[in-house]
Amino acid sequence: MNNINSLFSKKLKVLNLGTKNFKDDLEIQGQDVLQLDWSPAAGGDIKLLNIIDRLSSQKDIAVANREAVDRMISSHPILVDIDQAKNAIPGMDENTILHSGPPIEWNRMAGPMKGAIIGALLYEGMAKDEKEAEEIAKSRKIKFAPCNEHNAVGPMAGIISPSMPVHVIYNKTYGNYGYCTINEGLGKVLRYGAFDKEVINRLKWIEEEFAPTVKKALKTIDGGIDIKSIISQAVHMGDECHNRNKASTSLFFREIAVHIMDTDVDMDVKRRVLEFIKGNEHYFLNLSMPACKVATDAAHGIKHSTVVTTMARNGVDFGIRISGLGKDEWFTGPANMIKGLMFPGFKEEDANPDIGDSAITETMGIGGFAMGGSPAIVQFVGGTVEDAIGYSEKMHEITVSENPNYSIPTLDFRGSAVGIDIIKVIEKGILPIINTGMAHKVAGIGQVGAGLVNPPMECFEKALKRFNDEYLEGQDE
Repeated sequence: MNNINSLFSKKLKVLNLGTKNFKDDLEIQGQDVLQLDWSPAAGGDIKLLNIIDRLSSQKDIAVANREAVDRMISSHPILVDIDQAKNAIPGMDENTILHSGPPIEWNRMAGPMKGAIIGALLYEGMAKDEKEAEEIAKSRKIKFAPCNEHNAVGPMAGIISPSMPVHVIYNKTYGNYGYCTINEGLGKVLRYGAFDKEVINRLKWIEEEFAPTVKKALKTIDGGIDIKSIISQAVHMGDECHNRNKASTSLFFREIAVHIMDTDVDMDVKRRVLEFIKGNEHYFLNLSMPACKVATDAAHGIKHSTVVTTMARNGVDFGIRISGLGKDEWFTGPANMIKGLMFPGFKEEDANPDIGDSAITETMGIGGFAMGGSPAIVQFVGGTVEDAIGYSEKMHEITVSENPNYSIPTLDFRGSAVGIDIIKVIEKGILPIINTGMAHKVAGIGQVGAGLVNPPMECFEKALKRFNDEYLEGQDE
């Protein structure tokens, strides 16, 4: 008893493990408290713990995961063409519209996605006004499908309609292709659900003047433009190639400009094309996304691999796909709200839940995973430089390896974390970090802020249970 009295007569230095309530109470009493955040592996779920214990020791899973990551790292994306979606994308026809995220029907779609589909129908000339476009969308005359199921990706609403020009990215290591639309710039744009005359006119200009000019320029470049090299350089220059693309867009402009000037296109047209790229700092996003897509697609379909090859959101659901499971097998949960900085005049309740295919960048180990090398990004998404570095370091705990092609100077040139492993995510309770823009929940208003978001753990738990069932079935055969 005397020892206890003596103990409590001294100023304590308390280490609090678990719930913060005790820490808060002790701080009110003037105590010096260090909070240690801790939670049991797999949230204490015995079934998940048993699965993790069983799968973690399997050598064939480790070998498969290494192969998946090696394929991602060794992939080499090249921009080789711009063409209309109906000519380039497999399975695309006049009655198909692709969207971001996992599969979703019209009646469940978020406001920005519905607005973008209305805009696409107006742009295609399939409807004369908003009312007719909505009737067509509801009528099932149009087939809706995820971009990701057609080797494509799209930012925010992610809408791709048949006549829209797309970047054509070729993976020269594995021979597969990826596709993404042309970035429209900021303001009122289709990807946020806007569909007024200004938006449609810009899309028509991209189709009729911009795309043919760049297509001609690309034909003069032997071997295309090396997108992998640009990403590698841009990461050393402060981009993470998701929400910050200042350096990458400048590097791309330097590569393409002289070839545009060498075309036989009218000088005024060439000037407009160059001004469009020069004035759009996010142009490169629509190149980094399909570049990451061809790498993750190359890693898909490897038996026994627990590596994530897709993370995508449609504004309602968040979906992931796993290398060792079916190509069209999605594991979904409710899309989360983004936490970050709001633009002036907007409140958190104005924002739509997480939306877009741009998390393909994080799936490949850049974007939020490379924030530690992009300190200026915190001015856009919130937090501190220390936070950004911490996120990049933490992602190594849930990944298979690191990518030497995309090394981060502020982490002593350590390669970015690559190969999200569903086993590690659940075991450690650490979710992938994604930095992203916030869309207004009402179609057409546009971007209202930017911030950070995680996938729902539910996606990974579903995927792990499904993987375990399939793995056990294979062992019984």
